[in-house]
Amino acid sequence: MLAPVYYWDPVIAPSGAEVYSGAAFPQWQGSLFVGALKEKRLVRLELVNGRVVGEEHLLTDRGQRLRDVRQGGDGALYVVTDENPGELWKIAPRAPAAAAAPR
Repeated sequence: MLAPVYYWDPVIAPSGAEVYSGAAFPQWQGSLFVGALKEKRLVRLELVNGRVVGEEHLLTDRGQRLRDVRQGGDGALYVVTDENPGELWKIAPRAPAAAAAPR
């Protein structure tokens, strides 16, 4: 038996996981996204050569258990909650603010 490469203590109750390879968030390419049922957040692990070198907690303000995370063909991340009723969230870059019309 081998020791895990990475773990949480206390446990976050990890659910779905996805390695990001999309173009919508170039800075996230190669990151592993993990849903957290117990901690009610999306965790982004930054990986370098198969090692975790950073951890970021996202969607902490939502207060919902995250069941699964997947990357769509559009490069957005899609998250499904484990609440009643469950929700589907799309995580995509913000559209640039529209320029004011010239006067």
